[in-house]
Amino acid sequence: MIFSTSELEGRENYQLLNGGVTPRAIAWVSTCSNSNIDNLAPFSFFTVASCNPPVLLYTQITQRSGLDKDTLSNLMETEECVINIVSEDFLEKMNMTSASVPSQESEFDFANIDSCRSATVKPLSVKDAPIRYECTLREIIPVSDLPAGGKIVLLNVQSIYVRDDLFSEGKIDQHKISTVGKIGGDLFTVNPDKVEISRPN
Repeated sequence: MIFSTSELEGRENYQLLNGGVTPRAIAWVSTCSNSNIDNLAPFSFFTVASCNPPVLLYTQITQRSGLDKDTLSNLMETEECVINIVSEDFLEKMNMTSASVPSQESEFDFANIDSCRSATVKPLSVKDAPIRYECTLREIIPVSDLPAGGKIVLLNVQSIYVRDDLFSEGKIDQHKISTVGKIGGDLFTVNPDKVEISRPN
């Protein structure tokens, strides 16, 4: 079955992209507004853009209203955020923070999530997140303002927190971290089987 994207509605293209590019890591982004309201929201269009310099990338998909989410509004105001990596223990609370919470209310309070101060930026961190990337805004690249369009957000990584038990021999032990992944619809991957295959010379 072949789909011509130019003949599809935005929502149809979204379903084919969202359901096929899987699994995706989740950026659980914490920000703080100029009025000191803490925000926390998940984004599953997320990856590494560069390691030298260290840059992360997430995409905000344009809402039908055309309005930016609080996360992006806060980033444009303060230029700081924390990317908290979602482990299996946080799956349900992470999902709660995807609710449409009023801008004057904090998702930390709404979902009863413990926070802690970050080392290098003002926004709070999710206290027990296994890995956290403290970031400053590098660039926002608008792709489309149409519904289901997007804005690419590039973030400079200023510091990285890794829980002590996860760090071994200079790297994060993949056998000890149960990172949640997003797949199509309301489905997630939790602690999937791991297969080790060496790269060919």
